[in-house]
Amino acid sequence: MTDKPPFPGMNPYSEHPALWPEIHHGAISSLMRVLNPQITPKYRAALDQRVYMDTLLVGIPESTVTQQSLSTEALIPASALRSAVVSIPERVTVPMLEEVTERYLEIREIKTQRVITVVELLSPKNKRSGEGRKQYLRKRQSLLNSQTHLVEIDLLRAGVPMPVEGGNKSDYQILVSRAQERPGAERYPFNLQDPIPCFLLPLQPGDEEPIIDLAQLIVQASEEAAIDLAIDYTQPPTPALSAEHAAWLKNL
Repeated sequence: MTDKPPFPGMNPYSEHPALWPEIHHGAISSLMRVLNPQITPKYRAALDQRVYMDTLLVGIPESTVTQQSLSTEALIPASALRSAVVSIPERVTVPMLEEVTERYLEIREIKTQRVITVVELLSPKNKRSGEGRKQYLRKRQSLLNSQTHLVEIDLLRAGVPMPVEGGNKSDYQILVSRAQERPGAERYPFNLQDPIPCFLLPLQPGDEEPIIDLAQLIVQASEEAAIDLAIDYTQPPTPALSAEHAAWLKNL
């Protein structure tokens, strides 16, 4: 392992599917802890979760089919010696069901228990075909049809982005959909080479809106989980970078 490069914003190595769940959980939990001192006693930031069954991806074959000679001398009399050619099977993975838990944050008004704002940090399953994306898109549309604000944070380069109309193509994005402004929304696009932007968390009209320093939350989550100790910075990150980003990383 080598020292961590000085990334200006997102660390692409943290997007590895094996590491991202720790970042996800840590960042959402940290956001809850940061917000509550600022929004209480009128509001409370609370963790919630959705649980569903989804399939693991079918594995890529680990080898090609080859052949070898297998002597059957030990199985039949010497007078009937013969050789058989047996194919070596390739190794694959079959789909298996797994229970998935995805955590998100709700800002609730204490007096009425009404959910004012939902904060979602996307996971890889939300951005690829399957039950995870179906579940999330259903919830997303339900929120967009309601009087609840939605903050949707996408810090994953891989997969299919969530649908929006307009805007520039980018590696990452933060979408702030205020109920009173729909179908319009605020979008913060940024790329691997850019700092992670700060944004205002929407509450009810007249309330002071907290500034969310997402970069600090991600750094804190990474440090608390000691993510750097699980990363070999001499190797290319997963998911793979584009040729342009790979050259930029090499120079960095």
